[in-house]
Amino acid sequence: MNTTVTVALALGAGVVLLAAVALRLADRLGLPSLLLYLAIGVVLGESGLGIQFDDAELTQTLGVAALVVILAEGGLTTRWADVRRAIGPGLTLATVGVAVSVAVTAGITVWLLDASWGFALLLAAVIGSTDAAAVFAALRRLPLPRRLAAALEAESGLNDAPAILLVTTLAAVLTDAAAGAWWLVVLQVVGQLVGGAVVGVVIGLLGAELLRRVALPLAGFYPLATLSLCVLAFATATLAWTSGIVAVYLCGVVLGNAALPHRTASIGFAEGMASLAQIGLFVLLGLLVSPPRLLDALVPALVIGGALLLVARPLSVALSLVWFRWPWPQQAFVSWAGLRGAVPIVLATFPVTAGVPGAARIFDTVFVLVVVFTLVQGWSLPWVARRLRIGAPIAPREIQVEAAPLEELDAELMQMRVPEGSRLHGVYLPELRLPEDAAVVLIVRGGRAFVPDETTRLMHGDQALLVSARASRPEAERRLRAVSRAGRLAMWRGEDGRPDQTD
Repeated sequence: MNTTVTVALALGAGVVLLAAVALRLADRLGLPSLLLYLAIGVVLGESGLGIQFDDAELTQTLGVAALVVILAEGGLTTRWADVRRAIGPGLTLATVGVAVSVAVTAGITVWLLDASWGFALLLAAVIGSTDAAAVFAALRRLPLPRRLAAALEAESGLNDAPAILLVTTLAAVLTDAAAGAWWLVVLQVVGQLVGGAVVGVVIGLLGAELLRRVALPLAGFYPLATLSLCVLAFATATLAWTSGIVAVYLCGVVLGNAALPHRTASIGFAEGMASLAQIGLFVLLGLLVSPPRLLDALVPALVIGGALLLVARPLSVALSLVWFRWPWPQQAFVSWAGLRGAVPIVLATFPVTAGVPGAARIFDTVFVLVVVFTLVQGWSLPWVARRLRIGAPIAPREIQVEAAPLEELDAELMQMRVPEGSRLHGVYLPELRLPEDAAVVLIVRGGRAFVPDETTRLMHGDQALLVSARASRPEAERRLRAVSRAGRLAMWRGEDGRPDQTD
């Protein structure tokens, strides 16, 4: 076997294991995990263990691939009931917000650093979009109002498309390549957003129907097929000259909110792949940077980052959300929670590969800016949420019902766990009032499995297997969800178990 391949595999496995340990340490310290991953890359690089890596084009390619997986996971774990109430603010932040942020940041850069307008606009465009990986990781640990969290997640999932188009257009202008008029750029942004949205939703709907109707030979194929559909949405949209970034996110949203076989396993697989993509991406970006150059970029990064955080971002949020009449504490939090991470650093490789003059300075400045301000914002988000009094009470976890097809019987096997706080605790099985062609057939409690009868009561921590006719599965799942929320008298309390009632 090739020794180089063996060493590379060993090094890769070691990095993943080290990153897993670092994530545990980051959680205890309240430190954003991406900083530790970047640090691992720097330690492995030219100023640490001496690994020489300076291929910006390869980094850009692998970075985009990693972002596809990260956005797919973000879509799969996003609830449509939350997103539909926040799609207006999220889309406005992703378009109008990016434009305002870029313009204001560029103006301050020209004023304070005496930079040219072309250089300032390119640098501002690179840092103009929030980062999906950083936002998803940070916000889902905080008990925030769902509309607020959903707006920030929608923004981070959708604002990469206009930022990428703006960066590539400005890079073309600065290298004297062909570039269209400003109104043509606007039309391209709108066309790419709309086209990518259509492609993502269509592939998501068709893929969900396919997975429901086709019985795959192994349960492990369902997670692979789900993630593959998201990647297919990205590739199809990109080949159609629309936004693959928007397509992969919306395809994930459609699939993540559909009643798919082995849905829980599919989402868990996507979460694991997204974590692996984040580790690989940040370590690669850490390898690419040259630490001796970062000191010269410190002052520009602090000036530009301060202008973005304290002036450009608040102004862009205010102009974007003024139409939706959001309370000012929520606007203030949205302003502070505009996290930057892998996306700006990956976008900073675009000018490098395009040969833009001063591209290395842009990359170094963006790298320092992301490290410093991720540290400042990531650590302070819980404190800011408490000070603004926008925390939401932590609700009991929703029960997860996972379905597996039984093709020959035209039935489905469902699995659920009774979580802490669920009002399923203490309910007798007949009180569930499941459809006539659905039944609980096995319960695992304390490591012991038994077949229940009419005198069996569900308890916290129980794992239950249910069999249902395929046509009755949605009704059975709604009934389980309703009793979990409102107890055995759910119907009398007006609870019907629909997903959009968990506010």
